[in-house]
Amino acid sequence: MRALLQGLLVFTFAAGVFGRLHLLNPNRIPKWKALNDPNQGPIYPQPEQVHISYAGDPTKMFVTWLAFDDTGVAYVEWGEGRHWDRNTTAHVYLFKDGQKGSDDRYIYRALLTGIEPGKTYRYHVGSSFGWSSIYEFTGLKERSDGGYRMAVFGDMGNQNARSLGKIQELVQRGELDMILHVGDMAYDMNEDHSEMGDEFMRQIEPAAAYIPYMVAVGNHENNQNFTQYVNRFTMPGSENGLMYSYDLGPVHYVVISTEFYFYTNWGYAQIGNQWKWLSEDLEKANANRDKVPWIITMGHRPMYCSDFDGDDCTKYESIIRTGLPGTHAYGLEKLFYNHGVDLAIWAHEHSYERMFPVYDRTVYNGTKSPYLDPPAPVHVVTGSAGCRENTDQFVKHPPPWSAFRSSNYGFSLMQVHNSTHLHFQQVAAAKDEVEDDFWIVRTRHGKMGREEKKMLKRHGTHIPHHYCHHQSHCKVYTPYGEF
Repeated sequence: MRALLQGLLVFTFAAGVFGRLHLLNPNRIPKWKALNDPNQGPIYPQPEQVHISYAGDPTKMFVTWLAFDDTGVAYVEWGEGRHWDRNTTAHVYLFKDGQKGSDDRYIYRALLTGIEPGKTYRYHVGSSFGWSSIYEFTGLKERSDGGYRMAVFGDMGNQNARSLGKIQELVQRGELDMILHVGDMAYDMNEDHSEMGDEFMRQIEPAAAYIPYMVAVGNHENNQNFTQYVNRFTMPGSENGLMYSYDLGPVHYVVISTEFYFYTNWGYAQIGNQWKWLSEDLEKANANRDKVPWIITMGHRPMYCSDFDGDDCTKYESIIRTGLPGTHAYGLEKLFYNHGVDLAIWAHEHSYERMFPVYDRTVYNGTKSPYLDPPAPVHVVTGSAGCRENTDQFVKHPPPWSAFRSSNYGFSLMQVHNSTHLHFQQVAAAKDEVEDDFWIVRTRHGKMGREEKKMLKRHGTHIPHHYCHHQSHCKVYTPYGEF
């Protein structure tokens, strides 16, 4: 717990008054207990919204749940079969969403240790005042064909969550090892005095109570400085989970907040702090590439896309990619390139789009095998899991970096089999069909520099700033006016 609290202190720059966590004193006396009446207990003690998350080590797992009252002491009882020979006490947090008239919520977090990879454990959560259903999870262990199979997506709400049923079924059949949700949940969790968030957490429970549910923050979590996200999810390295990293198998995963660049009413310092943290994290990851060769990043808003979203896609520049206006400070594309990021996963656009390897407007599309030792990061946008806002439509004439596009609701599957082969697919929600299927093959990993730039120049297409690949994208000026 000390490490978690240290992480909390490090990352509170990104959490405002409501975004901070309120850890309750373990020696507190709840109101009902102060009555000293054996017939009186907590009014709403029933645990719900149970989910687990990877704690950064295959021998450890977080379990998180919610109740509408303070039960005092709460536990995870767990073990092999129904022999619950282990009992882990939870830490309790008071969650106030900052809205007048909202109920207090209590978040319970427990860190399970001593997990053996490949071994299945059954567990339930709660206290003497109420217990959850019985769930199970299996200690993370690489599959027989290598690596871990993950569902990857963003932008899934309560309403019209088209991909949820398939994801739940894959989890319960044992066909997935982890879920990566790249921002935008519930739409929005703070609505109806946070009841929308409660319902979303109940909806994902049939999947998230069985395999780790890992998240990145999106724009729909911005209310009260991301307080819903900060309180409801438990991620490794920091209790607020706005940025963190972890190793699993041959991959170093890095999760960032793109929202710092847009919600500057919470301050600009968090942009620079994240950039510094990211630089240091990627430097450490590169020093460890002989053991963990792949680097995969996840952030909500993309650098490259080609639908009608005016914030990102209809412009050839992106604040995430190029940095702050005017100064271009804290742009991420050069940082990713210099540190040899292999795959950058995004969402936000309610669509799926795979890019050719691209860096600084130079597209590596002049070879038959662009994903074999690509000299630039590969970007994928997978934000079509399903929500009330419908899918985004693409511009008719895509820019050169776009390799494949779909406006169907669906989600992605990813498996990094070993140090050289990464497999990525897009599955349609409304039909049993794989819409996109590709491999990234890397015989070498590491920082990118002069040799990669030579390859880009030799086999790539550079897109100059004044370039317009179709008149529908550009304003043309003539003596007769603009058209």
